[in-house]
Amino acid sequence: MSAQRMTRGYLSISPRTRGLLQAATLFLLALPLAGCGTGALWDKFTNKDDTFAEEPADKIYNEGLYLMNEKKDMKAANKKFEEVDRQHPYSDWARKSLLMSAYASYQGGDYDSCIGAATRYVTLHPGSPDAAYAQYLIAASHYDQIPDINRDQGRTEKAIASLEEVVRKYPTSEYATSAKAKIEGARDQLAGKEMSVGRYYMQKRDYTAAINRYKAVVTQYQTTRHVEEALYRLTESYMAIGIVGEAQTAAAVLGHNFPDSRWYKDAYNLVKSGGLEPSENQGSWISRTFKKIGL
Repeated sequence: MSAQRMTRGYLSISPRTRGLLQAATLFLLALPLAGCGTGALWDKFTNKDDTFAEEPADKIYNEGLYLMNEKKDMKAANKKFEEVDRQHPYSDWARKSLLMSAYASYQGGDYDSCIGAATRYVTLHPGSPDAAYAQYLIAASHYDQIPDINRDQGRTEKAIASLEEVVRKYPTSEYATSAKAKIEGARDQLAGKEMSVGRYYMQKRDYTAAINRYKAVVTQYQTTRHVEEALYRLTESYMAIGIVGEAQTAAAVLGHNFPDSRWYKDAYNLVKSGGLEPSENQGSWISRTFKKIGL
């Protein structure tokens, strides 16, 4: 057969036949590509089984405890506790894991995550015996973020509010005692802030503004360690602006309540330097404040 005839023979294939051949070729070419995918059809051909294997809740939970207690890996532990909640959302293990997630976050210094998990726990399980601890974790997270006295004390006020909620909701719990101690520490911080600002105003010789700050310490934070210095600073400020009666009262109240304080010795000497003696005016706001609190 000549080349010409062979060529003619090929060209004589009908359009319908040529279309079928092209379709078959495309199908064969597509098969390897489909093998690269993860579609349901191809899985049936390859007998691939992607069935999710659920693990026992206690196993995942204990793995989280191991990572937290032995490995000190709080992030990895948290993932395990979250996995318990994901696989077994309505189980008792999920409830326990939520609390442990809050604790692990707290131990890892991730206070925002701790507050989030603990708040969720209290919301979902308010009647649980561990709800008091969850509430305490919220308060402790705020407390541990209290800044130094030179910065804004908004976090300190949040800490006090959260700690007071522990005492109010769970007054007989073991956490109420610890919360009360932390409240005193936070209040001492706020008093320290007032004292810092008061000293600043004194340096500027703005004695009226300074007196207002020291007055806040005496009236609001009487049980803190700053009250002794506040009474001395009141003596100093009142002497500076010539209100000697209040200066004498501040010194006298300081001496009555803190006779061994070094601040009293300084207040006494300051009043004496003006030719006066400490003398309490019963009508003074200073005297009334200390009688009110029983000091």
